[in-house]
This record gives sequence, structure tokens and C-alpha cells, in this order.
Amino acid sequence: MEHKTVARKKGGNVRLFPFRALRPVPDLVSRVAAPPYDVVDIEQARRLAAGNPFSFLHVSRAEIDLPAGTDPYSEAVYEHAATVFREFVRRKFFVRELMPCIYVYLQQKGSHRQFGLVGCCHTDDYVDGTIRRHELTRVEKEADRARHTKAVAAQGGPVFLMYRGKREIDALVESAVAREKPLYDFTDEDGVRHAVWRAPDPAAVEAAFREVPRAYIADGHHRAAAYVKTGTEMKAANPAHRGDEPYNRFLAVAFSAAQLRILPYHRCVRDLGGLSGGEFLERLEKAVRVERTGGPPDLSDGECGMFFGGSWHRIVLPVPQEADPVSRLESSILQDRVLGPILGIRDPRSDQRIGFAGGVGPSELERLAAGGEAAVAFAMRPVSVEQVMAVADAGLVMPPKSTWFDPKLRSGLLIHTLS
Repeated sequence: MEHKTVARKKGGNVRLFPFRALRPVPDLVSRVAAPPYDVVDIEQARRLAAGNPFSFLHVSRAEIDLPAGTDPYSEAVYEHAATVFREFVRRKFFVRELMPCIYVYLQQKGSHRQFGLVGCCHTDDYVDGTIRRHELTRVEKEADRARHTKAVAAQGGPVFLMYRGKREIDALVESAVAREKPLYDFTDEDGVRHAVWRAPDPAAVEAAFREVPRAYIADGHHRAAAYVKTGTEMKAANPAHRGDEPYNRFLAVAFSAAQLRILPYHRCVRDLGGLSGGEFLERLEKAVRVERTGGPPDLSDGECGMFFGGSWHRIVLPVPQEADPVSRLESSILQDRVLGPILGIRDPRSDQRIGFAGGVGPSELERLAAGGEAAVAFAMRPVSVEQVMAVADAGLVMPPKSTWFDPKLRSGLLIHTLS
């Protein structure tokens, strides 16, 4: 499998700036804050926003309020998003901070807790590789969010960043949580707690981040690319450009990587590519070691599970010792040894015969198989944050659908305006 690279040059250290957020009034925050636009399809977005005129989905997925069948990339969608956002502001759903702030953002799901810092990063840090990527972006999706951002003149969905933690930053987070009263503290429809505090000393946070050599996009590659594209276009259109305009910066939440949780992203193949079940197993056993198990197998390094023919199996993959960090990933080995040569899935980014199931357990793979949606399902181990950062540091790209960071950020919680 060819491993594409992300062009970048060596940058400086990370910059995280305070900003004057536009944010929901406390009584409305749980109704305004919404899932990211790209983790819900249009029908899911309609259901979530139904009966809730305050949901930020009316801005981020404005097509939900337009007639069925409306092209989501049509000018009418972007115009409606801008109209709704202006109306939200006019009706005082939001308040504007008087002074620039950096915020501490807690997400808690069950026993898992992660604390991030919300501020603005500089677009130059993305361009020069100080903020590193591990995914390719699609032109049409990048253009969509850029048009949306220009239309509403605001960034309502933060880019999800991670960095190798520093004790000095941890201490500032702990101080904010201990000393300050939270601006918000609510639980969403998925049972995730969200709490936000102002950092009492934003200058200290900004200074501490100057000691962080690089940050990594965990989630939100298209948002980041769109925000940078928008900033570049606005800079070119401004003959009086100074460099400190809001469009030079983009909204981000930065978490210490050690606090984050990545869930598995499984592979489901809809048919066997013309092979009989016996032929598939025969070819599979020549390529990898296959062990039948009584149920979903506990997986170790270099292994994945397989649900086929009503039974679970363990697949032991041959991990190359002298290889780049992408080639050593189980998803890459599975693609190179099984999905490509045996099942004919040459390009998992575009092949319609393969689907992906992120953040779910083995029972969901069994359900997909029982419903005829998967002839064979492969249960993957979650990748680690260190693996993701190693791929980004090597300038390489993760296989498609490799990382499901959980929980997801909320949109509309803290908004960076461009005017």
C-alpha cells in the first residue's frame, strides 16, 4: 500500500492565543452546543435539532432547514447559515467576552476525563508544520467549510489538537479548575459532561505553550484546512493587512495526548469479491495465521479479530520490523495482506465495497453481518496517540478511518468571530 506524505517544513513552537469568544448564555448552553457537523448525517442532524430552535446545527448544517433534496453545497445553504447565525446573535442567544480569554474545557464520559485548553492558533503554524497532520483532506469538503466560514464570518467548530504534555501547563489547568467557578457545566444527550472555566492568567498559558515544540491534529483536518484557506483568501483581499486580524487565527482545543482516548475503527467488507467462503478461508490461511475462537478475541499487538460465517477468529498479522510507522499498523498490514490481494479492495478510501464502524463493540459487527451488510468484518485494535504522532512526525498519512477519538467536541460552545 502506498503511503502518502504531508508536505511541511520545520516550524517554530506552538502559539495559543486568547480571544474574545462569542458564547451561549448559560441558560441556553446545553441547547445551543451541538455535535460536530461531520459526525452526523443530514437525517441525524434533523432529528437532533427537531424541536430545538437554539441548536448550533441550524448554523453548521443549515441544509436541515431547507427543502429535502437541497444540494448541501448550494449557495442557498451558506446564505441560510449566515442568516441563522446573525439571528442567533440578534436574539442574544450569545454573549461576547469583554476581554480576550483562554478557557479550560473538561469532557467526561463515564470514568474517562480529559482537560483541554481553548484558544486560537496561528494559521502560519499550520502552514509551516508546527501543527502537524496525519490525514489527507478532500478538496470538496475543504471548500465547503471554507465557504461556510466566510459566509458566517465565524468559526464555531474547534480543531481538536493534542500535544506531548508539560507539567507547567497541567498546573495552570489545575489552578483554573480549583480557583474559578465554571462558566458552563452540563451533560449532553450522549451522557458526556462538558464544563468550561476561564483560565485566570491567559498570558501564562500563552507563555507556557511557547515551550511546546509542536501540536498534532487529532480530529478536524478539514476544519483546519478550511480555516487556513479562509484566512489566506481574506488576507489577499485586504490591502491594509497587518497580520493581527482575526482571520490569521483559528479556533482550537489542545489536549495533553496522554489524557486522550482512541477507540477502534473496524473494517466491514460487503462481499467476498466472487470467492466462495471456502476459497476465501483457504487463501486467508496462506497469507496470515488464523485461529478460530469461541467469541470476540482479546487482541495483542499485531492481531485483529474476524467475524465470518457466524464465528469469531483471531488473525495474527506478520508485522514488519524494519518499516515506517504506517507500515507497522495492523490496518496497513491487513490491507496489504488480506483486503487488497484476497478481497480486491485496492483503495479503501474510495471502494464502495468496504465500510467502517468506529467506536463500536463486537456486537455491532455481529449485527452488521447478520443483517447482510458485511460478508466479513474485521475487528481492529485502537491505535495509540504515540502511533498517530509518530506518523505525523514522519510526514506520513494514516490509513483511512484509523482514529476515533472519543468523546467528540461540541460546536457552538465557544465561537471565534472573524470580524
